[in-house]
Amino acid sequence: MAEMFMFGVAALVVLIIIAILVASARSARYHESSEQVDDRTLMDYGTPQKSLYTSTKVFTLHHHIDITDENDEIVYTSRSKFFTLHDRTDIWRADGSHVAHISRKFFTLHERHFVEMADGKRFELSNELFHIIKDITNIEGLGWVLRGNILQMNFVLEDTDGSPIALYGQKLFSLHDKYCVDIFKPQYEEEVVAILVTLQHMIRDRAASSSNSSSSSSSSSSSAS
Repeated sequence: MAEMFMFGVAALVVLIIIAILVASARSARYHESSEQVDDRTLMDYGTPQKSLYTSTKVFTLHHHIDITDENDEIVYTSRSKFFTLHDRTDIWRADGSHVAHISRKFFTLHERHFVEMADGKRFELSNELFHIIKDITNIEGLGWVLRGNILQMNFVLEDTDGSPIALYGQKLFSLHDKYCVDIFKPQYEEEVVAILVTLQHMIRDRAASSSNSSSSSSSSSSSAS
């Protein structure tokens, strides 16, 4: 009986996980450069003026992100310095000119990243705590807000009036860390790109932190037993 009960619990957990993955896949707004924008995006936010795409190179010492346009041409590139506590990252245009420098505040309860644009504009991304599924990140210095849903892997960037600036979507199943961003206000394109790169770093850091916490808990349980 005990074995049957445990089998039933395990099967239920598997079904719940599958349901969550299916719901996430259906809710995701990610689209390839060769695909049309999702109908829900058109209905909720209108037609984007431009779309960009990222693909993070794997197995490199430096965290490298190429950002391409609808024609799969590289328009921006970002690279992070290897083994730095502050996760220092720089973004360049395709012609080699500098766009932005990004760094992370290491010792803080909030997830906080600093962005300095090449034109001197500065702003900070500060993640609000105690949101389990919904993510709210304030863009201090611009007055914008980044609202996201971790399960659906969608994040919308809103201006001070609550109007959409850009919509970020993450590809659910991929060996590469892939995103698309639909831009509704192209005058803010470079800020949108800087926030996109920072968002990827924040999600990656959170996943690494969660993995380390799980490993520590497993090690503690093993030692106790």
